[in-house]
Amino acid sequence: MSDQLPHGQHGGAHVPLLEVDHVVVQFGGVTAVNEASFVAEAGQVTGLIGPNGAGKTTCFNVISGLQKPTRGKVRFRGRSVTGAPVHRRSKRGMGRTFQRLEAFGSLTVRDNVRVAHDIHRGIVGLLRPGAKDIDALLERVGIAEYADERADSIPTGTARLLELARCLAGDPQLLLLDEPSSGLDESETDDFGDLLRDLAAEGRGILMVEHDMDLVMGVCDTIHVLDFGSVIASGAPGDIRRDPAVQRAYLGYSDEVPEHELVGASTGAHVGTHVSAVEETRTDLVPVGAATDATTVIPVVPAAPPVPSHGQEPPR
Repeated sequence: MSDQLPHGQHGGAHVPLLEVDHVVVQFGGVTAVNEASFVAEAGQVTGLIGPNGAGKTTCFNVISGLQKPTRGKVRFRGRSVTGAPVHRRSKRGMGRTFQRLEAFGSLTVRDNVRVAHDIHRGIVGLLRPGAKDIDALLERVGIAEYADERADSIPTGTARLLELARCLAGDPQLLLLDEPSSGLDESETDDFGDLLRDLAAEGRGILMVEHDMDLVMGVCDTIHVLDFGSVIASGAPGDIRRDPAVQRAYLGYSDEVPEHELVGASTGAHVGTHVSAVEETRTDLVPVGAATDATTVIPVVPAAPPVPSHGQEPPR
């Protein structure tokens, strides 16, 4: 059987580009990922969001081959890649960027992309360097003006786009983007969102870990939410925004909860139907202006009587 099956087809049945199937990752007694299952489709932008420490990057490490799962499977284009090494997954069409920038600082921006391009093309890349292809990638991600700058001298946002250009040099079918908009200003983020839509329109699948909720809600077709290593919600952006479990774990209180109910919940009074949900919110802080029985009262300590000077009686 061929290593490369047409994505979306497997024996006549639809198969997602990427399937994460009941993945568990344990480090000693700590469970970082707990029975996580989700998919990413070709031609779509998929978001993977959640609080810090929810297991998002660990999931990315499992998908890309940097972390072996304790249990569970990863399938790419209908075939299991759970035991495949990183380079084999890359050859099959996976590309990844990292939250921590990994560019070669002493090389120019152009040469950073050239290295990735030549590695992907192998001997062909050495015999027929694709200078036009490299410059086209820099132009596409919007950093052509930095082509001759050293990678360690460019702004952080530009370095993020350099990471994306290096990833695209391998012509991946699945892009795994870890915090790709970090360091971009508002205008650059808007342009980046347009680029993601264009890449998806070419038939690529994009799975993105991102904390910029405006970007996530604006470009993602589907969003999966992780909390304590488990997927607590999956759906379209509007459904995720309204999901009570997601609001409690990550997005904050629902706008539908009246303020007096938040106050009542913080004082232990069971007011209305939303109180139990509020009480489960993972935070040690109460909403601004809410009363609480946990307020610490500091007693007023009377001032000590003045010490009498020599020859004087103390006051009575």
